[in-house]
Amino acid sequence: MSKDNGTMRRIPETSIRRLPAYLRALFRVGADRITSDTLGQAAGYSSEQVRKDLAYFGAFGTRGVGYDVVMLRDEIRRILRLDQGVRAVVVGAGRLGTALVRYTDESARDVTIAAVVDVNPSVVGTRMGQLTVEAMDHLEQIVAERNIGMGVITVPAQAAMAVCERLVGAGVRAILNFAPATLTVADPTVVIQQIDLTLEMQALAYFAHSAERVGQ
Repeated sequence: MSKDNGTMRRIPETSIRRLPAYLRALFRVGADRITSDTLGQAAGYSSEQVRKDLAYFGAFGTRGVGYDVVMLRDEIRRILRLDQGVRAVVVGAGRLGTALVRYTDESARDVTIAAVVDVNPSVVGTRMGQLTVEAMDHLEQIVAERNIGMGVITVPAQAAMAVCERLVGAGVRAILNFAPATLTVADPTVVIQQIDLTLEMQALAYFAHSAERVGQ
């Protein structure tokens, strides 16, 4: 990484969150080089935004020539520490947890689901793809022994905060929360990404009706 840890802390979180979109576009491009304009269009951002985001981490392109696709792809993977491999545990073996495990098995290049845990005895011991669902009682041991750095929460809202606290207590510092509950922790080193599918669909309902009005 081109910046030291002190500098990294000053990089806007929004810029870091856009890097995976650039990485996906770079994996899909069929050329050796790419301009910031083309990369921005493929990722859904402006060329100015692309240049600004990448500039936080170093000088990767050449004016008038663009970026070397393979080099930039490798650099972004290194910045995101994907080159080190990321191991995750899914807490909740219901329909959403099952879907996420299957999707990750088929699509994710750099994130490995290393374990799935649940509190339901009738679910524990069943197979989920290549994994066997394990008991929630073993969460801390699983995190420690398998070097897990990310937790994915797919439990009901009322159980989400307790799960979050156990993940943080086990040493997990990155949490993806799909439960319909807003989670907060006091530890500033823990990052929680909230994804509430219901809220997203409710917000999109406005635009759906707007489209209908435009068409009238």
